Amino acid sequence: MSASTPARVRTARPLRVDLGERSYPIHIGVDTLDAAGAAIARCAPSTRAVVVTVPGVGRRYGAKLQRSLQRAGYRVRRIVVPDGDASKSLRQLRAIWDEMIDFGADRQTPVVALGGGMVGDLAGFAAASFLRGVPFVQVPTTILAMADASIGGKVAINLAQGKNLVGAFHQPRLVWMDIGTLRSLPARQRASGLAEVVKHGAIWDAAYFAGLERAPAALLDLEPSVLIPALRRSCEIKAQVVSRDERESGVRKLLNFGHTLGHAVEKLGRYRGVMHGEAVSIGMRFAAERSESLGRAPAGTAERIAALCERLALPTQIPDHPRSAYLSALGVDKKMSDSRIDFVVLRRIGSATTVSLTPREILPRKVGSGRNRKRKG
Repeated sequence: MSASTPARVRTARPLRVDLGERSYPIHIGVDTLDAAGAAIARCAPSTRAVVVTVPGVGRRYGAKLQRSLQRAGYRVRRIVVPDGDASKSLRQLRAIWDEMIDFGADRQTPVVALGGGMVGDLAGFAAASFLRGVPFVQVPTTILAMADASIGGKVAINLAQGKNLVGAFHQPRLVWMDIGTLRSLPARQRASGLAEVVKHGAIWDAAYFAGLERAPAALLDLEPSVLIPALRRSCEIKAQVVSRDERESGVRKLLNFGHTLGHAVEKLGRYRGVMHGEAVSIGMRFAAERSESLGRAPAGTAERIAALCERLALPTQIPDHPRSAYLSALGVDKKMSDSRIDFVVLRRIGSATTVSLTPREILPRKVGSGRNRKRKG
C-alpha cells in the first residue's frame, strides 16, 4: 500500500482555495498524519524539507510527520521554537534562517509548519523571506489554526509596538488537517480556537451560526460528527473570502471582526495570559455592541454573540486597562490608514461591513469597568 492510500480512505473531498496559479487544496481527515509526506511531495518536490514546530507538538507528532516525509524521499530538519506568541519575533525568525542555511535549504525546500497559528505565522514568514520565497505547507494542530490561521497566506511576526506588524502574503502549497491531533488539546485551547469558528458564522452565515448555538458542548468535546462539518464550513468561508480578496483590500477585511480590540487586549497583556481566541471573543462582543450603538445592527445582536462565546467557555469582559492604553494600542493597528481604522461591524448575524473610525470613535468611553456581565454556562 502506498503512503498516499490512507489519505484517500480517511480524508473527505478536499476543499480548494482558488487563486489561479497559487491555488491549493485543503485536506481534512482523521488520523492522516502518516500520509502527509506523500501529499507534500506531490505539491513541493525536493530532496530536503524543514519542519518548524513547538516542543509539545514536536514530541507528540513530530516523529510521525518526519517519518512520513522521509518515506516520501525527503531529508528532514526539525526546528523547534519556544511555545507562545512571543516566539513570533525577529530573534526566532533569524534562528530559523540560520538553521535553514546550515541544512543546505534551497529555493525548492518546503517549510512545513506543524502546530498552531503562531507556528504557521512564524514558519510562513520564514518561508516567504528565505531566498525571496520557498514553498510553504501548513499542518495545523489546533482548532484555531485549522478553522482560520492556516488558510489565506497571511504570515507575520510581532514587534514590541504591536502584533503582526511585519509580514507578507505567502500562500501555502497545501493545508493538511489531521483532526486526530486535536485530541491532545487542553480544554482552554479548544475553546480559544472555536472563537474563530464563531466569527465566521457571525460575519458570513446565519444558519451556520445558529447551528453552533445548538452544539457548543459537542464542539468542545470534539465530537467528529459536529466538529468536522463545522471546521469544513469555516474553511469554506475562509476560502471563499480569500479567493475573492487575497490581499485584504475589500471583503477580506471582514475576517478582522473582533480583532481590532482583540489585538489591543493581547498587546496590553504582553501576549501572555490571554490567548488569541479569548481576545477575539472579547473583541467580538465589543464590536457587536458598537454595531448596535452605531445603529448598524439590531438590538440583541451583541447578547447573542456573547451568549454563544460564554457557552464555549470564552471570556467576553474587557480587561481593566486605562482607556489611554487601549487608544495607544489601537493607534498602531496594522489596518490603520490616515489615522482611521476599517472597523468591522455587524449588520445582523451572518452579515458584516466596515466603517472607517478613529481609535477614539471606536472606543468612545472607558472600558474594562465590569459592565460586561459573565453568563452562567
